[in-house]
Amino acid sequence: MALYTTVDALGIRTAFDPFTFLAWFFFLGGFGFPIVAYSHWKKLENKPEVEPLIVRGVFGALIAFFSFGTLMLATRIGKVSEAAALRETSIIFATGIGVLFFHEKVDFKRMIASILIALGAILIEFH
Repeated sequence: MALYTTVDALGIRTAFDPFTFLAWFFFLGGFGFPIVAYSHWKKLENKPEVEPLIVRGVFGALIAFFSFGTLMLATRIGKVSEAAALRETSIIFATGIGVLFFHEKVDFKRMIASILIALGAILIEFH
């Protein structure tokens, strides 16, 4: 986590225009996804319709662009450690959403991991 957070922060901070950096970041980072998705889709026995998958993919990409973009902008103007802590606490929120809306079960390992993530975020804030 420390390595990719450091590289991300260095990239966004040295970029002349952070929005151009984010556009290239997502374009180059996601370039192979349609190829991978198509190869998996071809192997499926019962192939789902492509149009709804494309709509979901575009919607997911927009959400990722804005959420990750916001985080990257936070590393550009604020403390990288605080932005990284916020990034990792998203796991706790995802677990909560899974439990509340999808009735997923949280085992002991996940509970301990969530507690450790929360404690790490708290420790970073007090540093």
